[in-house]
Amino acid sequence: MSKLIKIGTRGSKLALWQAYYVEELLQKSGLKTEIVIIDTKGDKVLDVSISKIGSKGVFTQELENQLEDGRIDIAVHSAKDMQSNLPAGFEIIAFTERETENDVIASHRKDIDLSDKTKQLVLGTSSTRRVATLKHFYPHIKTVEIRGNLQTRIRKMEEGLCDALLLAYAGVHRMGYDDMIVEKLKLEEFTPAVGQGSVAIEASTNLDEQVKVQIITACNHSETEIKLRAERAYLRVLEGGCSIPVFALAQIKENQVSLVGGIVSLDGQKRISLEVKGDIYNPEFVGEKLATEVFALGGKTILDQIKSTLNK
Repeated sequence: MSKLIKIGTRGSKLALWQAYYVEELLQKSGLKTEIVIIDTKGDKVLDVSISKIGSKGVFTQELENQLEDGRIDIAVHSAKDMQSNLPAGFEIIAFTERETENDVIASHRKDIDLSDKTKQLVLGTSSTRRVATLKHFYPHIKTVEIRGNLQTRIRKMEEGLCDALLLAYAGVHRMGYDDMIVEKLKLEEFTPAVGQGSVAIEASTNLDEQVKVQIITACNHSETEIKLRAERAYLRVLEGGCSIPVFALAQIKENQVSLVGGIVSLDGQKRISLEVKGDIYNPEFVGEKLATEVFALGGKTILDQIKSTLNK
């Protein structure tokens, strides 16, 4: 008799979409499943920015507690929410096939144009990367901190907090709000967060090996895994959490990993972006190489300034 696989997830509609998506992949492989909903600190504390409550494990800590004691077998997360260094005893065992990686502007208004300096525009976002990128390319645009699940953010926008939201395409699309997408932003400007668009499956290193192999076989998308291993290696060297405005996007071209990534200062004044290429069989090396080159061009100074500012 096959083991019942308990899937831990946050309770937001998007988190549940991800959990049901993973459940469907597992069930297609003939595995039995149960979904367990868990509240995290990031879901409970909505009146403080993520950078203030600490970016490490803000959406994962409570799920990891239940992985550790065996109440759940796997935890399902947005890959972009996963910290670059997992605590001892945990590992990401699978990445699902990546959705379109772009950031988008979502609004009921259709007259929104980032490049139009004649109209005052307020965008809602909780991402330091998006705020810093806006300050760099579109300094005339104002931003307002907006947190909560997608539905909460849309409600706050409708109440007049902002004109539009700056979000990941994947979340907007998965929640069925495609009709609200005003613009899909250029990857060259709004290079996404590491892992954006993929769902990560985390497990305890004590998970039964046979069960682990079954989950990997059912859920892991090998091309996405290569890309995210490169991106996450870059993030790991920078020790960047959710609150650090770093970005990276890997593509596979001609049997090589092409990784574009960098860092932008909080005020948007300085932005470093580079491309490195390397062996598809050693994506971590590509990520580490990018980090070394970004540091050499002044990225380390920018990173130290960011960490100093956020720690005040």
